[in-house]
Amino acid sequence: MKALVASGGWGTRLRPFSFSTPKQLVPVANRPILEHVLGNIRDLGVEDVGIVVGEREDEIASAIGTGSRFGLKITYIGQEQPLGLAHCVTVARPFLGDDDFVMYLGDNVLPEGVAGIADDFRALRPDAQVAVCEVADPRAFGVAEVNADGTVRRLAEKPAEPLSRLALMGVYFFTPAVYEAIAAIAPSARGELEITDALQWLVTHGAKVRASEYRGYWRDAGAPETVLDCNHRLLAGLRSTTAGEVDAASVISGTVVVETGARVRRSTIHGPVIIGAGSLVQDSLVGPGTSIGRDCVLHATELRNSILFDEVRLSGASGVEDSIIGRGSVVALGTDSGHRRRLLVGDQTRIELAS
Repeated sequence: MKALVASGGWGTRLRPFSFSTPKQLVPVANRPILEHVLGNIRDLGVEDVGIVVGEREDEIASAIGTGSRFGLKITYIGQEQPLGLAHCVTVARPFLGDDDFVMYLGDNVLPEGVAGIADDFRALRPDAQVAVCEVADPRAFGVAEVNADGTVRRLAEKPAEPLSRLALMGVYFFTPAVYEAIAAIAPSARGELEITDALQWLVTHGAKVRASEYRGYWRDAGAPETVLDCNHRLLAGLRSTTAGEVDAASVISGTVVVETGARVRRSTIHGPVIIGAGSLVQDSLVGPGTSIGRDCVLHATELRNSILFDEVRLSGASGVEDSIIGRGSVVALGTDSGHRRRLLVGDQTRIELAS
C-alpha cells in the first residue's frame, strides 16, 4: 500500500499565518501539522508516500525533506491549481500505479490514528473504504449513509439536508477501481472534482464501498480555533521531560516539556506546556495548552492556551490567551494591563504599546 497526502490549498481560514507559512507547516505541539500526519501514515506500515503540493512546494519540501527521518520515502507531486481531492488522485496516478493506497488530508489531526481502519481495509479489501465520524452538524462535510453491515448506501458533498450525521473525515482507502470512477465524474458546482462524487459513482455502479466509524479525537486544523484545540489535545499526550534548565525559584506542575537549551527562571508553568529548544521564560506565568517555539523570549508575561512560532519576543503581556503569534514577531504590550487579550499576529510583526 502507498499513501497520498493532499497538501495543496490556500489556507485562507488560517490567515495571516498562511500568508507566510503553508497551513500544513503551522506548528502544533511544536511540530508541523504535516509531521503528525506522516507519523500516522508510518504507523500503518506504509513507507512510500506521495505529497500533492501546489505553489508552495519548495517550502514544504524544505521542511519535510526526503522523509528519511520519519522512516518514509517521500515523492512530491505538483498540482497547479487546487481542483479537488479526486484531481489529486489523477495527478498522482503515475506515482500510485496499480497499488492500493490511503489518501489523507494534510491538515487532519487524529492522535489515535487509523490503524484499525487500515486493518479492516486490508482484511476485506473493498473497492474503497472511508473513515467517518459522527458530528453534530454534518452540513460542512461530505456525508455517508451507511448500512448496518458497514456498506455505504449513499454519499453527498456538503448537503443542505444531510443523509446522516456521519461525516467523511478526509481519510480514504482505495484500490485502483477509483480511477474509472474519477474519469466518469464531472466537476462540481465549485469547479472541483469531488472524491465524494467518485465514491458515489462506485456505489451506483455496484462496487463495494465500506465505512468504518472513528471514535477518537479528530479536527481539521484549518482555522485558528481548531489549531489551538489540536495543540492542547496533543500537548496532553506528551510526557514530561526536562532537558533544559529550570531554576529553584520556578514552579512546574502538570505535563511540561522543557527542551534542550531552554531556560525557565522565576516563573510558574502549569502544563500541558512545551518550551522549545533555546527559549527563555523569565518572570512569567505560562498556563495550560501553550506551545512556545524555539529561541523565543518571554519576559513578565502571562500566557495561556496559545502557540508561539519560533523566535518570538513577548514581554509585559498579561492576560494573553487563545493566541497565535507568528515567527520572529516582537510583541511588547506594557505591564499590568489588567485585560484579557487574544492575539493573532503574523510572522515578522512588531507591536509595541506603552505601559
